[in-house]
Amino acid sequence: MDESTKTRLLQVGSDAQRPALFAGQRTKPRPATRPKTYSTEKASTAVQVVGAAVCAQCHAAETTTQKTTPMALAAEPAAESNILREHPRLSFRLGLYSYQIVRAGQQSVYSVSDGHKTTSVPIEWAFGRGEAGQTYVFQREGSYYQSRVSFYSDTQRLDFTLGFARPVPRSLEEALGDRLSTVEARLCFGCHNTAVSVGQLDVHRMVPGVSCEACHGPGSRHVAAMKAGRSETAYILNPGKEAPEDLVEFCGSCHRTWLMVQTMRVRGVNNVRFQPYRLQNSGCWDGRISCLTCHNPHRPRVREVAFYDSKCLSCHHQRGTPDARKSDAPECPVSTKDCVSCHMPKYELPGGHFKFTDHQIRVVRAGEPYPD
Repeated sequence: MDESTKTRLLQVGSDAQRPALFAGQRTKPRPATRPKTYSTEKASTAVQVVGAAVCAQCHAAETTTQKTTPMALAAEPAAESNILREHPRLSFRLGLYSYQIVRAGQQSVYSVSDGHKTTSVPIEWAFGRGEAGQTYVFQREGSYYQSRVSFYSDTQRLDFTLGFARPVPRSLEEALGDRLSTVEARLCFGCHNTAVSVGQLDVHRMVPGVSCEACHGPGSRHVAAMKAGRSETAYILNPGKEAPEDLVEFCGSCHRTWLMVQTMRVRGVNNVRFQPYRLQNSGCWDGRISCLTCHNPHRPRVREVAFYDSKCLSCHHQRGTPDARKSDAPECPVSTKDCVSCHMPKYELPGGHFKFTDHQIRVVRAGEPYPD
């Protein structure tokens, strides 16, 4: 992410300075309802967090499958990264600069050299499960850095981290990666992990990956209330019960809301990976659908396109059926099968090594430019 984009993003959130800093902000004109805020629920502290094992005592089905999801695997200590274990020596070259990640026992060391000097630091964290790739986080002189290069699954090699400009760095320091401010570090760790404090970042007390209490809030009061039989005061957040527009804002606090993308001024195909933003630009965005219409956060993403047909046909009924007379959504004149393959095309992000599904649901016409 370039400096001007980071500055605009942080200016919008300067009042909150927490992982959920954009959650609940209204972005596009909607029917007048009271705005929701989720900062308290999402910004849990280690004292309040009980852990997924406690949640599993009552919610075994959800916790069993949730731990296999990309969100649950969004971050892990570098020592536990299978990618780093299975690739003990990785290298990349950019002009004068050479990059290496070398595994030594349980530690992976990230080194950058300009041919005269070499800077080496141990990698502390691996962000991303590796479906598209994995980016590395390390500390240097008291600050966290995001590595300039990342591992990509399609090539099994290192390449530029998504969001970095590709010109040759002006110094060895710049070649290392992106130095994160205190706020930026909390944002990054907060969206990839659970129980990241709104105060000083303490990685030793957080829970790696996005687990139950990252979305439902800290569970200690909830557990106490349930044990006492006080079900009327559950003390827990259930995002699934929120109105669709509020739920999309909630998910967008990490996956990017309409306001965030507009503030960052991310234009063209580069914003295809911000699903809440794209969904809010859809013709289908009318208060009836949300992220949960198609996705169950407790289960891995369903890859079979036919699975989503019933979701589309719940509004776009076939002509002549009783349900069709109750809906103003038009019937597709082409097919009632594999809807998303036409109406939600995939785009390859430049340098992203991955095709992202466009969540701006629409009638796609041959040769038309990417709708911003």
